[in-house]
Amino acid sequence: MTARILSGAEIARQTSSQLEHEVAILKSAGITPGLVAILVGENPASRIYVRRKTEACAALGLSSEIIELPAETTTMKLVKVIQELNARDQIDGILVQLPLPSHVNAKEALLAIDPAKDVDGLHPVNVGNLVTGRPGMVPCTAAGIIEILTRSGIPIEGTHAVVVGRSEMVGKPVALLLLQRNATVTICHSRTERLPSLASQADILIAAIGKPSLIRWDYIKEGATVIDVGMNRLTREDEVRAAFHEPEEALEKLATKGSVLIGDVQPEDARDKAGAVTPVPGGVGLLTVAMLMANTVRAARLRRRAARTAG
Repeated sequence: MTARILSGAEIARQTSSQLEHEVAILKSAGITPGLVAILVGENPASRIYVRRKTEACAALGLSSEIIELPAETTTMKLVKVIQELNARDQIDGILVQLPLPSHVNAKEALLAIDPAKDVDGLHPVNVGNLVTGRPGMVPCTAAGIIEILTRSGIPIEGTHAVVVGRSEMVGKPVALLLLQRNATVTICHSRTERLPSLASQADILIAAIGKPSLIRWDYIKEGATVIDVGMNRLTREDEVRAAFHEPEEALEKLATKGSVLIGDVQPEDARDKAGAVTPVPGGVGLLTVAMLMANTVRAARLRRRAARTAG
């Protein structure tokens, strides 16, 4: 068996095409959705991620802004910046790029964001809406996973889904979204006993635990759909040899580029045993940005509707 590749790029294009239509409708009514990203410190990866998000805004015709704060910024200062953005009516989405410097209280910062502008879906109000099945912002990666499954025509209802990882951004919210679509869901994590046995029962297996090539042959049910959320950068030859069965191509990439990107799923095992799999790179990560754009457009629409209702 050779697994079907679920292209994040293709599904992101489909999502963006739909969003272009929604943005055009909003603009015809004089509304340009606006996103602000707050970057604290000099984390190179965070800077790349924020740039990609603003580039996606530009491609869709959304307004965007990056607020860069020095690494020594305090929690109080960050909260004040967020509160000022809450008060700016032309701003529909606010995101605080994580991780923050260790001295900054991330939970306090996220709590300061107006839930209506919380396009990362991490505010407790939006988490509560997700748990209770009410409308609200959904964490982007979790929403992107559902988008991949839905647009790829992969059934969810009645399936057994196993989620490996219990983070606030991916594991927990995607488990709830799958439950809402009538899957039977098992959540596993780093302390789960008999993990291969549980994972291998999954019709839909979602790997979001942050360990390179953890999910191998004995974790995968024959013909299962495997969604690989992991983004692990390998920088040493021994890491590459341990992660790949046939590492020659990856070793060449390591020699030329200095690093190799791999997911939480052993790619050769998934290719040979799964029915469908997302690649790394080129899979879930592309949908995360697309769903951020979708949340920003949705926030613009819902905020204006709420304002009309209040008026």
